Amino acid sequence: MNYQLKNNPILLVEDNPLDVDLTIRAFKSSNLINPIEVARDGEEALKYIKKWDDGAAIPVVILLDLKLPKVDGLDVLKTLKEHTIYKTIPIVVLTSSSENSDIKAAYKLGVNSYIVKPVNFDNFLKVAGQIELYWNVLNKLP
Repeated sequence: MNYQLKNNPILLVEDNPLDVDLTIRAFKSSNLINPIEVARDGEEALKYIKKWDDGAAIPVVILLDLKLPKVDGLDVLKTLKEHTIYKTIPIVVLTSSSENSDIKAAYKLGVNSYIVKPVNFDNFLKVAGQIELYWNVLNKLP
């Protein structure tokens, strides 16, 4: 899998419209160049597998909420990390859950990072900037 295109999209899997808006605003404030695609539930997120198979751009990173309708975020994570082709896409859990059981389950399934959502917009701007900096500048891709 080739991730050399730094302007591939970021896939945001989030059902809360306010968190979607906050995330998009935070990335725009950080001058993020990557387009942001949004899946509003776990089922919609898993439909991206077919889109990628059909030639859609593979995301540079997936930001995944855990508490999703239709298909739970941990099930989405498990499906993607078990996929023979797309298992190397970096996945960052970005959720309000700081429960130790969720954190352990996510890492057991192969998540690359686990971030608890800050409620303050200024703090969220910092998180968005760090995500962009890490996954697009510092992280070395195959």
